[in-house]
Amino acid sequence: MLTVAVTGATGAQGGATARALLTAGHHVRALTRTPDAPAATALHTLGAEIHHADFDDRASLDTALTGADALFAVTTPFGTDTDTEVRQGRALVDAAAAARLAHVVLTSAAHADRGTGVPHYDSKHRIERYLCASGVPWTVIAPAAFMDNYAGGWTLSGLREGVFGWPVPADRPFALIPAADIGAFAALTFIRRAAFLGRRIDIASDICAPEQIAAALTTATGRPITHHEVGLDIVRTHSTDLAAMFAYFTTTGLDVDVPALRRAYPEVGWHTFAGWAAGQDWPALLNAPRTEGAPA
Repeated sequence: MLTVAVTGATGAQGGATARALLTAGHHVRALTRTPDAPAATALHTLGAEIHHADFDDRASLDTALTGADALFAVTTPFGTDTDTEVRQGRALVDAAAAARLAHVVLTSAAHADRGTGVPHYDSKHRIERYLCASGVPWTVIAPAAFMDNYAGGWTLSGLREGVFGWPVPADRPFALIPAADIGAFAALTFIRRAAFLGRRIDIASDICAPEQIAAALTTATGRPITHHEVGLDIVRTHSTDLAAMFAYFTTTGLDVDVPALRRAYPEVGWHTFAGWAAGQDWPALLNAPRTEGAPA
């Protein structure tokens, strides 16, 4: 039985990883800056220990990691900036090294190691390189675009009007994954540590073009949904980083060998996009208070 510290435990990837590890019978230390948050309370109810930790407070990291076997590390530039993400990521790696952890699993982004020019991909790759040079036993998992983003924010606002607004051509396929599958795969890397040490793996659950996504959403929501290609100039007014990402999706493309992943790791229970969409509570989502934001 492992004791795994999970950063971002109140977020999508960290929360999914914590739940997958708890389901598998392992001890979870859920690290969060907001121990009183509802998501932290929910994890505590499932059996996780809740630890206050802040990437900018090294003492809190040292305390949270002392005695742990492993760490799930997630960083983000959103809400701050890419330089802050890199600084915080390095601080986390340094704390893991000081705690002499047996395994650090860092979640990055698919294609982040390919010189994409996407700022938040490049920052994640800088953290990857720092981890690999640290001497800490490591694995990097690199998820594709998140299916979960289609059930909130900017996209959900469009779905209420029957439009799947996405800044990618209708027939341009790209790789997708839900947080649940990221968590299941992350848990597997801890459980089968020897098979994953020193490896970087792009992961995705399905490959879909926007027109296929719109069709699946039509079926899942019971409402006619059509794809509308949002101009990159509009995205750029919200975020130049996200505009660069969608430009990369459109020109180079985001591809991952999904069939190979399904063959090698069937225990993850990979979702298709249609299967994921069918599992969402669309009546509640579509009738929830409206929020706006850039596509992500």
